[in-house]
Amino acid sequence: MLTRKQLDLLEFINKRMERDGVPPSFDEMKDALDLRSKSGIHRLITALEERGFIRRLPHRARALEIVKMPEAMAKARSFTPQVIDGPAPAPRNAMPVEAAALELPVMGRIAAGVPIEAISEVSHNVAVPQSMIGAGEHYALEVKGDSMIGIGINDGDIVVIRRTDTAQNGDVVVALVEDQEATLKRFRRSGSSIALEAANPAYETRIFRDDQVRVQGRLVGLIRTY
Repeated sequence: MLTRKQLDLLEFINKRMERDGVPPSFDEMKDALDLRSKSGIHRLITALEERGFIRRLPHRARALEIVKMPEAMAKARSFTPQVIDGPAPAPRNAMPVEAAALELPVMGRIAAGVPIEAISEVSHNVAVPQSMIGAGEHYALEVKGDSMIGIGINDGDIVVIRRTDTAQNGDVVVALVEDQEATLKRFRRSGSSIALEAANPAYETRIFRDDQVRVQGRLVGLIRTY
């Protein structure tokens, strides 16, 4: 699974190599992705190489080779949050799947603990009760970790998320941290700072500038398999 920034960089490199026959410079990559420094590009390149999407050729400047492209890139790039209003129901009420159900895409795994890779690709679909789905677009995520067990979200649960880029204090949200990591946490804003709170005393609240966090969705339901 690739993060949004990793996907953007891979696509940019691929387009430039198709056009010019050589990869772009690190400065060009930095400008294309609107990053502040080339160190972020180095991290993205390393991540793409570790995942087998590119290969760095030794002893040659700007020598990158595209090994493969993700099949779900088109789907990943269409992942755009939509603004909705209304409070999310309490996640403790896990609901069984009913006969009247809708298929939602499961966009990989979300960390309820230390942040992991950001959502990017559809892994499979899951049947969700229609009563859990309101207005707007929705997707599902598999929970990894135990930082939200205090409100009944366990490792391995499937959370149903309504796409939105806004949140109210107290909402449980999918938060994208610095365009690289995604986590499921309770959202708190204070001035220009955002706190991402766990529901487990073993995890500390993490504080970020508001430009470091992007809301990608709001929790609306929970599915548990026994």
